[in-house]
Amino acid sequence: MSLRWKIAALAATTACLVALAVGVLVHVWTAMDVRSRAEMEATNTVYSAMDVYRRTGTLAGGAELDPADLPTALRHPADDDRRVAYDGRVEGNLGPSVWGAQRVGGPGSPVLAVRINMSPQLHDLRRLDASMAVASLVSLAAALPLAVYGAGLVARRLRRVAETAARISAGDLDARTGPALGHARGRDEVTDIAATVDLMADSLGRRLRIERQFTADVAHELRTPVGGLLAATDLLPPGETEDLLRARVRDLRGLVEDLLEISRLDAGAEAPVRARVPLAAVVAEAVARTGLDTEVGVTEARQVEPLESVESVDTAATVETDPRRLERIVGNLVINAHRHGRTPVRVTVEGRTVVVRDHGPGFPADLLLDGPRRFRTGAAERGAGHGLGLTIALGQARVLGAELRLDNAPDGGAVATLRLPR
Repeated sequence: MSLRWKIAALAATTACLVALAVGVLVHVWTAMDVRSRAEMEATNTVYSAMDVYRRTGTLAGGAELDPADLPTALRHPADDDRRVAYDGRVEGNLGPSVWGAQRVGGPGSPVLAVRINMSPQLHDLRRLDASMAVASLVSLAAALPLAVYGAGLVARRLRRVAETAARISAGDLDARTGPALGHARGRDEVTDIAATVDLMADSLGRRLRIERQFTADVAHELRTPVGGLLAATDLLPPGETEDLLRARVRDLRGLVEDLLEISRLDAGAEAPVRARVPLAAVVAEAVARTGLDTEVGVTEARQVEPLESVESVDTAATVETDPRRLERIVGNLVINAHRHGRTPVRVTVEGRTVVVRDHGPGFPADLLLDGPRRFRTGAAERGAGHGLGLTIALGQARVLGAELRLDNAPDGGAVATLRLPR
């Protein structure tokens, strides 16, 4: 049940309890008042009837002498003592009654009694109860839509805060709750939550911008000395030392280039240059550029056809995308599969989907939960590396508007699935 209906149900329950409490109080107070009035009427009637009986010897006002239905408590009143008693018996048209009694003379004389029927007053009390019940139902029917509407306003505001928090969690640090919540007239708990979420987004944005700027600055500063190192290696005499140093400098230059690429992706400075290209051919070319032993196949009608070469690809199956970025994504996924997984590594093209799978230990659980992290490759058994390959692949996929999903196969191995947009 949503918060809107929970609040509405709570309001309806509260209204019912209030109506019930008021109804019970009114009923009890009215019933006591009816009985008090009946007792007063019985006392006054006995007084009048006794006065008439003593002066004229006749019974008036419905008075009787020693009636058979007289309650036991009134059969032996003291001399000149007027007493009343409640009789809850119902006989024919007579409902609950109040009796008034007084002895006519001295001890042993008859008792003059008067019976006041409370049926009309109790009937009015029942009508009052019914009227209150109807009024409570009408009030509840009128108040419930208002409660639902008011709860809906609160729920919509909270939903907007939740959506903003979800966008921030997904990486959109420019998301804000907006003036409708953050600067609403007056302050309440929802406004405080919205303001806190906006403040959190501002703080995260500042920290992330500082980190991104630091990464970009470091990469730019390292680019020139690394280029100088690479040029200096050409001056070394050929040999094992020169080959080892050149390989290390080449790795360092690759790391700097990756950092620069990530900086551009973080800054949103990358824009795709789209062209209509054969998807399978681009994928096969990207795999070939890695120089790694990787199987490539095209799936059609659930049948996998292996590719002998790039030229054997059916160029009729084309997509509109940025081929350079697509090659970058596929190449990074294949290199990651060989570096951190185990062979055989297979790349499958099906429609607009590219799947890269290895048969190693699979992606670590924290990577599947939180996504790839820079300079962190996960478990030790997945080998060495600076952990930027998957980060770049995800960034380039976002530029293409594609979806890159990382998962583990049921029978073992990491599976990366790239779905290109239509």
